[in-house]
Amino acid sequence: MNSDSLYQSPLSARYASKEMSSIFSDKHKYITWRKLWIALAETEQSLGLAITDSQIQSMRAHLYELDLNLVAEYEKNLKHDVMAHLHAFGDLCPEAKGIIHLGATSCFVTDNTDLLQMKEGLKLLHTKLIQAIRNVASFAQDNTSLACLSYTHFQPAQPTTVGKRACLWLQDLLMDLHDFEEKIHSLRFLGAKGATGTQSSFLSLFNQDHHKVKQLDVAIAKAMGFELLIPVSGQTYTRKQDIRIFSVLSSFAATAHKIATDIRLLAHLKELEEPFGKQQIGSSAMPHKRNPMRSERICGLARFLMSLNENPLYTASTQWLERSLDDSANRRLCIPEAFLTADGILNLLIHIFSGLVVYPVIIRRNLLEELPFMAMESILMHATKKGKDRQSLHERLRQYSMESATLLKEGGSAGDLLEKIIADPSFDLTRAELNELMKEEHFIGRAPNQVEEFLRDEVQPLLKKYEHISTYNPVVFV
Repeated sequence: MNSDSLYQSPLSARYASKEMSSIFSDKHKYITWRKLWIALAETEQSLGLAITDSQIQSMRAHLYELDLNLVAEYEKNLKHDVMAHLHAFGDLCPEAKGIIHLGATSCFVTDNTDLLQMKEGLKLLHTKLIQAIRNVASFAQDNTSLACLSYTHFQPAQPTTVGKRACLWLQDLLMDLHDFEEKIHSLRFLGAKGATGTQSSFLSLFNQDHHKVKQLDVAIAKAMGFELLIPVSGQTYTRKQDIRIFSVLSSFAATAHKIATDIRLLAHLKELEEPFGKQQIGSSAMPHKRNPMRSERICGLARFLMSLNENPLYTASTQWLERSLDDSANRRLCIPEAFLTADGILNLLIHIFSGLVVYPVIIRRNLLEELPFMAMESILMHATKKGKDRQSLHERLRQYSMESATLLKEGGSAGDLLEKIIADPSFDLTRAELNELMKEEHFIGRAPNQVEEFLRDEVQPLLKKYEHISTYNPVVFV
């Protein structure tokens, strides 16, 4: 059957990068199995088992000769994927066939490979997250003092700056980066634990030498790039590790969803706009549309990733005693999907913030429309300092505000509110005084200072630490 007639995951075909798809590909997985078999053989040889250099050289020589059709033929009969790969690898290096997988159980290759893939995946996400932080930080820096209307409950509230709002996004991304780093460094290797985690088979191979069995475990982990080992296990590593990793991925998804939702809301207000290609079509029906489609896609992918967070909780809670196999099919699906989804989200975030368009004229127009209402407290304080009666003026301002708010909703202007206040002798307010009170910088508080301090004290030291990581420009579908 033509491959075009078969289902393909949109994650690998449309959203995730080739780098992440490669990490979770069959080829990468099965070659990693072989690398583990080689590391096992080399370590067993170094600890005194009768394994020859030529046997190891033979395994190394055929490491990348992967015939998946042959493996499939073996698996039809054996009904066991690891044994099928053992036979196929043994056919390539017959002199080593008798020592491949010596003392190990299937989880030696399957579980350890899952951990290796997830560690590689986390490192790739970490690299991309650094680029996303660079882009958002640059956006925040460029808009440090650009005053804008803020929103609580999506209702106009005390003004802030575009840069300050971006720092809210940035702060969450920094937390995600810290979580990624912690998981990369704390992830524990299963190692060589045997059929039920007791290492009985290895103890038999090494004539009850406990020290050598412990050395075997540590040496294989180091050979595969791990410093930490699971100290005790059943046949598998504890699935609590999967819970912790998925928790970090879904937490990042929540960050991305919030950022993308904010951009969608601001796009509706016409204050921000995603990068938009010259030939890009926003709607098949409405030619004028410029939908925030990439932010919408982030939200869609993020929802999927957050939903996966529940999955490993069920898996970990239903592991019977030392092992049950109901986790196998489940984890084949959810682990790659989670990492490819996180990768697709990061690609979009990097892309959006590499060309996010700001419209200062619209931002200022929206701000000025609401600023008279924001100025009521300042006007009240100014008049009170002149000796006016605070309670009386508060009531007048309340009435004027309500009237002007109604007029504004009916198509009028909030400027009417200011004219009423100047015309009211109770306030004793000149136009010059009012103009001074209405300056935007009086309403944004320490927002520009907060941006400068946050970028200087929190963001720049981190980016300096990772300045050796090259700029990453993802290829984004559409």
